[in-house]
Amino acid sequence: MPRSIDVIVVTYNRYDLVDDCLRHLRAQTLDHHTIVVDNGSTDDTRARLRSNWADVQLECVDENDGFPKACNRGVAAGSSEIVVLLNNDVKALDADWLSEMLTRCEPDVGAVLVGLLRRPWELIPPLEDPAVGSVASLVIQRDERSIDSVGITADVTLAGFQRLRGRPLEDATDPRPLLIGPEGTAGAYRRSAWEQIGGMDEAIPAHMDIFDLALRLRNAGWVTACAPKAVGVHLGSATYGFLSRGHRRLAGFGRGYVMRRYGVLRGRAAPRALLTESIVVAADALLSRDLTSLRGRLEGWRATRRGDRSGHDPLGLARPASPGLQAGPDCALSRPASRATLRAATAPACAQRIVHPTPR
Repeated sequence: MPRSIDVIVVTYNRYDLVDDCLRHLRAQTLDHHTIVVDNGSTDDTRARLRSNWADVQLECVDENDGFPKACNRGVAAGSSEIVVLLNNDVKALDADWLSEMLTRCEPDVGAVLVGLLRRPWELIPPLEDPAVGSVASLVIQRDERSIDSVGITADVTLAGFQRLRGRPLEDATDPRPLLIGPEGTAGAYRRSAWEQIGGMDEAIPAHMDIFDLALRLRNAGWVTACAPKAVGVHLGSATYGFLSRGHRRLAGFGRGYVMRRYGVLRGRAAPRALLTESIVVAADALLSRDLTSLRGRLEGWRATRRGDRSGHDPLGLARPASPGLQAGPDCALSRPASRATLRAATAPACAQRIVHPTPR
């Protein structure tokens, strides 16, 4: 069981959102330490946090320099073994959200199991296994009838997206498609894994930042898991605004950055990536009547010149599948995948052959 937990909440304006988020955190049954990073708010959010949430550690950034930098600031301000990132527009649905994600291992009657199955008779919470570096939770949409994400996944062009988005809640335990890591709205990380890879890349201001983090964790050999009984409700792009110009520019920036950093256009998926990106940019231009999406991609591509372009084989496609733990039906476990594993993970269910990894 984790000795200590830091929950990091980054906020920018919108005190109503962070206040609701903190109220749900206060109700959690598992002890934790909450750190709020005020990312350059221009309204009265910072003053109200100081006045109404004196028991919460408040870290203040004078200028909003992006979500990754704020997250790194929050993680550095803590010292707990486990770090949980939680969006300010996400509320924990139940008081045992943290417990379900990090420590729960007993199955309930009529429910699926939570925790990894090391042997047929032994269940362990995900982070009790030293190979697991991150855990994704189930995040549902505000209507509480459909999935917002169960971690993140990607296609062969490294276009990252929310895993199982739009599916009914009963599909949350589906092992397909491939789980790459937690989604940025709500996820847990082992601090040693976070620090080993240097945290989030601050060159990406938002969007694809958490995907890049997941890829680097996988490249470093860490395993990811998910606990779909840990449920949070996402209001959805409440800070940036859904499909706002800023939202689209940041999304484009992240996409351009990742494509260059991981050499997408130098691999076999280059033709597909070029075709897909052309369609996406053209459709966005027609719908929005501007070139924001294209400009964002070009900015991200150019920014990679100043960063690290050493990323390669981020999904482990050139490596053989490594033996892994078996996973109970309510806890997906993902290791660097072979080509056959990735094809099976993204193929239609009727075309798949289930291969069980060798237990330790």
